[in-house]
Amino acid sequence: MGLNDTPNGERVHIGIFGKRNAGKSSIINAITGQNLAVVSEVSGTTTDPVSKAMELLPLGPVILTDTPGLDDSGELGKLRMEKTWQVLHQTDIAILIVDSTKGLSDTDTEILNAVKAKGIPHLTVYNKMDICTSHPLHLDETDAICVSAVSKMGIYELKEKIASLVPRNHSEFPVIRDLVKPGDRVLLVVPIDKAAPKGRLILPQQQTIRELLDNGSISIVVRDSELEETLQSLPQKPALVVTDSQVFQKVSETVPKEIALTSFSILFARHKGNLKATLTGTQTLESIKDGDKILICEGCTHHRQCGDIGTEKLSAWIRKYTGCSPSFSFTSGAQFPHSLSEYRMIIHCGGCMQNENEMKHRYRMASDAGIPMTNYGIVIAYMNGILERSIEILKGKY
Repeated sequence: MGLNDTPNGERVHIGIFGKRNAGKSSIINAITGQNLAVVSEVSGTTTDPVSKAMELLPLGPVILTDTPGLDDSGELGKLRMEKTWQVLHQTDIAILIVDSTKGLSDTDTEILNAVKAKGIPHLTVYNKMDICTSHPLHLDETDAICVSAVSKMGIYELKEKIASLVPRNHSEFPVIRDLVKPGDRVLLVVPIDKAAPKGRLILPQQQTIRELLDNGSISIVVRDSELEETLQSLPQKPALVVTDSQVFQKVSETVPKEIALTSFSILFARHKGNLKATLTGTQTLESIKDGDKILICEGCTHHRQCGDIGTEKLSAWIRKYTGCSPSFSFTSGAQFPHSLSEYRMIIHCGGCMQNENEMKHRYRMASDAGIPMTNYGIVIAYMNGILERSIEILKGKY
């Protein structure tokens, strides 16, 4: 991803669903004007979700995701269909592709019902109108359109209709811009250790800096090792200090109490709409016992290294804080257990790589299972006795 690209987690996610050989891949290619997806007469050509980032005005930056058919068969087909349903959890706008020569099937109706149950804006697209001998639309289908991916009939109108759909609650909370004013100095503490990516900043740091630039605020980025010297050299104190969670305690001891302090992870918990749940879930640390299972979820799929915050530091800090020996499990990327009943609590990263729908889906799954869920920054602040200070600037804004 380039520095000026919109992060995938911030794009509107458009999921393309339907039966095998309905023409989903052909529609993706027609919409983008590129041969991105493999097209074949053989059913089941798409075996994994395939995504393409693009601009679709007036929506702006979007991700189109082509999915395997939901009428797949066999054990392998079952695994493919599970991946398709996972895409639905991330979807802001759902597009159902129907083979117009065969009409709406029971499988298509099942997909539509699942989309409607989630309240997702949607559109039914009757494809292959170049070979259809009758008009497939019913009078009550106001959210439908007829097209041909081969002749390109109706493709322009399809893009216009998609762009007119409004995703629900997309990016309800900003990252930081409502917490500071134009001209305010904001000090960002970014430790550079073995786990830091070589030659670049991680996504939460990039997004925070970009919002501050758009807001007209002044970003000052330092390592934790230069924090004290930087604070002393500033002509006026910063309006806010934002730190990486793994140096929370050190930064809290360095930054004077009168200066507001929080972490990137806490900002992203609010940005994804999960801050209330994370604050409640953290209290579970007080009742952890030996052998309790704790699930630690990393949203991205980076290579784990010595000193990794998720797999090494966080588990060690929890053992020290609780004085117990819980059992830890770890997931990364799109992996998230279907059953959560075995876990005492779940601790998630800030979720910068997941969109808001995916994060809310994970929190709903935890809530439905009665499992408390929180995140890295909240837990670390809580264990260091600085949680109240860390969320003070956010009060009344989540």
